[in-house]
Amino acid sequence: MELPRREFLRLAAGAAVLPGLSRTTLAQAYPLRPVRIVAAAAPGAAPDVLARLIGQWLSERLGQQFVIENRPGGGGTIGTEAVVRALPDGNSLLLVDSSATVNGALYEKLNYNFLRDIVPVAGIIRLPLIMAVQPSFPAKSIPEFIAYAKAKPGRINIGSPGMGTASHVAGELFKMMTGVDVVQVPTRGGGSALLNDLLGGQVHVIFSTSSLSIELVRAGRLRPLAVATANRWEGLPDIPAVSEFVSGYEASSMFGLGAPKNTPEGIIDRLNKEVNAAFSDPKILTRFADLGGIVLPGAPADFGKLVADETEKWGKVVKFARLKPV
Repeated sequence: MELPRREFLRLAAGAAVLPGLSRTTLAQAYPLRPVRIVAAAAPGAAPDVLARLIGQWLSERLGQQFVIENRPGGGGTIGTEAVVRALPDGNSLLLVDSSATVNGALYEKLNYNFLRDIVPVAGIIRLPLIMAVQPSFPAKSIPEFIAYAKAKPGRINIGSPGMGTASHVAGELFKMMTGVDVVQVPTRGGGSALLNDLLGGQVHVIFSTSSLSIELVRAGRLRPLAVATANRWEGLPDIPAVSEFVSGYEASSMFGLGAPKNTPEGIIDRLNKEVNAAFSDPKILTRFADLGGIVLPGAPADFGKLVADETEKWGKVVKFARLKPV
């Protein structure tokens, strides 16, 4: 199920306004009852944490409860489908994460098309990924790692918290762009288990979100080879970006809000305005900084373009690596 990028970007500019109601009227009246934000992840995972943070902010700004509903499973497809099937009245929102940009290519059959059925509301943050090894690992830089991996084809394990996750496809992109033959090893238990596997020597290298690994890096328990952001990240300013050695490389974990298609444009605009207002609040910015997050301000169309671009990018990686859901 493919949707032309032009059509999705048109939808990203906003949904249709309900007959007889102006955008201003809708925005002023919304919300009339509690709103649910579906996080397609377990409590405590990064999407859940972000959903609760932005939900609390919206509750305070809009005078209604924004309740978080956890719908883990299916690599994010279960929670996404719940929102796709919801009424387009602004009372059901989706905490969009990077799985949304991978699943369309990863799964042969889905009951929805993300680019068609979910309207972008607002970007929230990107979480940088850190390419890290144990301090005892022989390679101390990206060039050394590439040389070491090419000298030992098929003998270096790269861990990931599951098929289609940001960490997983970041590793596959690295393989695709460098030609190294490293073996993906999935772990059970999410990002924390992934760190334990690296510390315990079950895997040799990981791409981990900054929120999980930054303290271990600062404590010297992990050696960062590079950050996967397009440029150096202010959270680890002395650590190079992968792109300094592998031109064009970039990978991160992306988050934002989405809504069912045909959600009124006035509601989309109101939500977008309030989310963007959070980026000027010192307390919210501190919480984002604690997670290692890089804010994603902008209009719905800006977030829509990001989702479309990432979908195209990761679709190529999925096809190149011939990934299939487990």
